[in-house]
Amino acid sequence: MAHFAQLDVNNVVLQVIVVSNEEIGNLPFPESEPVGVAFCQSLFGNDTVWKQTSYNSSFRKRYVGVGYVYDFILDAFIPPKPYASWIFNEKKCDWEAPVPYPNDGKIYCWDESTLHWIFIPELISEQ
Repeated sequence: MAHFAQLDVNNVVLQVIVVSNEEIGNLPFPESEPVGVAFCQSLFGNDTVWKQTSYNSSFRKRYVGVGYVYDFILDAFIPPKPYASWIFNEKKCDWEAPVPYPNDGKIYCWDESTLHWIFIPELISEQ
């Protein structure tokens, strides 16, 4: 199965659909993309824009979801920015916290108000 993402005028993913391998001639990526795009356009209109995405993240950095943005220069799908303070890492094509995640084996979540990682049991005990 192949997966295709429909993009809006700002390259934001509107939807992701599955296309059978038969519809793309059982071709591998990137040969499959123009065939799949033509198929998607036959269903949704010739004016729609589609990009193939990889379910196992073997191309374009990651499998996409609704709200992701396709960057034509990086040829990558970029996830939505999780927090205002996070910084885009162009090499990884992903967002990173301004403070590195602690490397002590514990589980943390980001607290945007303090710009720090908070140990999860602390959050549970506060409730």
